[in-house]
Formats: sequence, structure tokens, C-alpha cells
Amino acid sequence: MGHRVAACLFILLGFQAVDASAQLPEREGLNGLPEIPFTDLSQPDQNALGAVALALHPDDWKHAEGDHFIYHYVRSFVASRAAVEAEFNFRVIAAKLEKDPSATEHKSHLYLFDRPEDWEEFQKAGRLEPWTGGIASGGSLFLLRDPTYKFTGNTLGHEIAHLLLHRFYGDLLPSWLNEGFAEFVSRDARASYQRARGYLSKPHSYSLAPDQLIPLEELVALTSPPNDRVETFYDESERLVRFLVHTDKARFLQLLQVMSTGAKFDRTLLATYAGTFASRDDFKAKFLDYVSKDYSATLQE
Repeated sequence: MGHRVAACLFILLGFQAVDASAQLPEREGLNGLPEIPFTDLSQPDQNALGAVALALHPDDWKHAEGDHFIYHYVRSFVASRAAVEAEFNFRVIAAKLEKDPSATEHKSHLYLFDRPEDWEEFQKAGRLEPWTGGIASGGSLFLLRDPTYKFTGNTLGHEIAHLLLHRFYGDLLPSWLNEGFAEFVSRDARASYQRARGYLSKPHSYSLAPDQLIPLEELVALTSPPNDRVETFYDESERLVRFLVHTDKARFLQLLQVMSTGAKFDRTLLATYAGTFASRDDFKAKFLDYVSKDYSATLQE
């Protein structure tokens, strides 16, 4: 999901840094992702949205495979660069979830649209929200990657995070946790990827004034981002995940596991973070203090 881009001071908040410099495969060239016939792909995609995508301009699509993805694309140079980023993000995000990226032989299908007009056509055919720049659905990814943009943001990493949450935790995670973690981890992974390519890049997180917030009780009960407060929802959810990780990474991963069973947040929070938050009100007060601070103010906490 596309959001505003701003630079802030860098912190991993309990997640150990990944040595990104040695993890970029040499696939940047036009021939870095060899095309293979559709019939030779190792795994079919049963996703109905995949069929919708391939039915649009069917003669334009090409196909290839990487370590963790099967790629469907139009222009090779776009796919080659996206594949480097996709494989990098997959490894980094799996590592931060403390999951083995090779634990399954299943490869996810990634559909790369490189013309905005084709993406708009897909949005209409697939009945997607008009503001989406990418979507993870049923274990497959669909993404607009416009080659006229020098910097692509964290959309690919965000959707890969959704993909891995779906793979390792199923579909019962609440919307704030699913979207908040995807924003949190993709911002960090994007900065790592840019640093590996020689850019000075740091992840960003936004402070929010108390009167800007969606009340916590409403936030954790939402089943999808509210159309009238989409940006606030993503920033506040990211900030909440960041706060929980910063407080205790191991306990956050425990909370993620329990919440994947459909458990309620209040009960899970106090049980998982026992001894850290004395009560629901104590948690709320500490989060409201954290969320309103500039990101740099959290560095010494």
C-alpha cells in the first residue's frame, strides 16, 4: 500500500539487523531472469485472480522462476529488478519472523504490471479498491511496478509480509496486526535493501497526535481499513506493532502466534505481556505516550 515517504532516525526495535550487503543476487541485467514457457512452470496457480490477470492482454505475458516466486511479467528489465527485491524481502521478513524460508517447497506467484493503465484494468476486472498499488490474495501477489519511478517504496515488501503471514499464521489475524506488521517490517526491509544498493536509507515511523488517533478499542475491532481514515489506520497500526516489538520482541512473536488462532486482543495482550503491562489502562497510557513522540525520541528508551 502506498503511503507518504519521510526519513527518520533508524532503529531495529529488537529485531536483529540482517547483513543485506551480501544478499543481492546478480539479476539486475536484462537477462538476469530467464524466460521459460508457461507450460514449463513448476507449480500452477489456482488463484482466480491469477486467471483474471493473465486474461488481460494474454499475448504480452512472460514467465520465469526464482528461489521463492514464480514471476509473470511483461518487460524483462522490470521483472529482473523486481525479482532481486522480492527474493531479498522474502528472506529478510522470514528471518524477522524467525521462520525458515526454505521450510516449504511451495512458490508464490507474483504478477507484475508495469503500465498503470493495465493495472487499472486489472483493478476493475478483479474488483479491487481503486487506491491499491498491490495486493496479496490467496497466496499470490499482484503488483504495479511502474519503471518510470526511480524509487518504488515499500509496497512489494508490504505484500510479501502479508504473504508470509498468510503462509505461517493463516487468515485469522486481525486487520490492525496484519497491516501494522506488514508496514513495520516492509519499511525496515526496504531501508536494508536500499543500503545494500549503496543508498543512505533509514526506515521511518510517524508520530501521531492524540486527537488524530483512531481509539484503540475501535482500531483493534476493525475488520478492514476504514475508507475515510486509511492513512491514519496504517500509520497507527504500524506504530502499535512497533511499540509491541520495541517493548519485547519475543513476546510480540508469541502474541502473533496466539492471535492467529482468533483470540481476542485484550486477553492475549495481558497474558502475553504479563509483568510488563499492569492492566489495559496501563498499556493504553504507555502506548499513547509512545505514539505521540517523534521517532527519534524512542531511540534511548
